[in-house]
Amino acid sequence: MLNRADFIRKSLELNLFFARIIREHLTFMEASFTVKDADLAGEACQLKMQLNSLLAEVIALSRGVIKPDLSTSGEYVTPFTLKAELATQYYTGIYIDTGVTQAEIALTGSFNAVYTPLLEQRVFMLNQKMIEYVNIVIQFKTKVFSDVASCKAFTSVYPSMLEHLIMEAKFYIGMLTRLQQHEAINLEKEALQNEMFWNHIMGDHAKFIRGLLDPSEEALIKTANIFSNEFDELTKKVKEAAKEMGSLVKVTEESLKATTELRDFKVQGTQGLLECKIRAIILPLLSDHVLREANYYLKLLKKTLKR
Repeated sequence: MLNRADFIRKSLELNLFFARIIREHLTFMEASFTVKDADLAGEACQLKMQLNSLLAEVIALSRGVIKPDLSTSGEYVTPFTLKAELATQYYTGIYIDTGVTQAEIALTGSFNAVYTPLLEQRVFMLNQKMIEYVNIVIQFKTKVFSDVASCKAFTSVYPSMLEHLIMEAKFYIGMLTRLQQHEAINLEKEALQNEMFWNHIMGDHAKFIRGLLDPSEEALIKTANIFSNEFDELTKKVKEAAKEMGSLVKVTEESLKATTELRDFKVQGTQGLLECKIRAIILPLLSDHVLREANYYLKLLKKTLKR
């Protein structure tokens, strides 16, 4: 069972990462609809703003509670996030609350955590609200996917990407639900499950990047394809390691190396998009988004190898 301090800290860290991720999912969906489906874009916007308010609440509760090094680790924001938001807002005309990002960047202040019963209660209530809203978001994503799959609606987001967005949201809900029960998460026992999930996510990222690059970007497409194949293979290796736990460390080391290289590729891509040096139909915020997910996974892998 988690003690009060661990419950508060782990809840806020999880929400800081995933609330932004889900908010951005809705931003990408909002930008993807045609004029005909303006009502769906409006619904995505409304849900986005609800998540935005919850993220602001998470940030307010996190001041002085999360360690300063976490706010500069590249999981929550990167040096590109604010510029990527402004560029995406410029390209799409969609409103993005950059004030929330500036508040998150400011979390680099002093660490003077006092884990009071009142703070625990506020975090518990926040988690509950997050679970409720993200479940509504999952319903919306599922409806859109169903409409697209049955040719009742069009979106510039790949159907497989919609499935990807649903999977990430469900993963978030699962983690929050366990935290609400004060369930301790055992990294050693759950390393296999986490690596299968995140290697699959990294492989998806490589595929999406490959498909959204301009055909003239042959070198970048080739590199993205190599990463796609590599993470597909790593996902298989993790499944095989389940039969022989001793081999998991080797696979984890391979995953760490591959994810580090993919992270560097994403840094290159985000810089290139912001400097208008890469031809693609990738929103700069999407590039920064997948970069943060790689940083988050790298942290998990390093913790697994230290156990």
